[in-house]
Amino acid sequence: MLSPFARPCSSLQFLLSIALCGILIASQARADEILVVTDSLHLVQAPADVQIIELDLPARIEAELAAHLPSDINRSTALIQQRLASGGEELQQRIATAYQGVLEAWNLGITTLPAVVVDRHYVVYGEPDVAKAVALIEAHRGTQP
Repeated sequence: MLSPFARPCSSLQFLLSIALCGILIASQARADEILVVTDSLHLVQAPADVQIIELDLPARIEAELAAHLPSDINRSTALIQQRLASGGEELQQRIATAYQGVLEAWNLGITTLPAVVVDRHYVVYGEPDVAKAVALIEAHRGTQP
């Protein structure tokens, strides 16, 4: 007996449902999310697909913008505005991404560099080799029920 709430399903709806289920299953089966938090003084060895947050990146970008400024405040202000404008969207994106990374590290409670974070839950401090840090986390996970 059909439920009074059942309605006919078109083949397009059926295919879309199957595709959505596949996407959901694939997203659950994806690799662990790995995030590295460091700065320019703490070099790390990380695969290219790992997200790296450099805590001193905002200061380095600001230093680029402030390099070789004249002592006259009005000329300096105009030059920085010119540099910001000529950098366009790419520069604005670099600045935004740099500060978002600092905020993310702060939200995660990172206290020591470098830090390798897996799934926003597990962290290894002080290990510059990301593969070794991830192996330590996996070994720990293997001991947990």
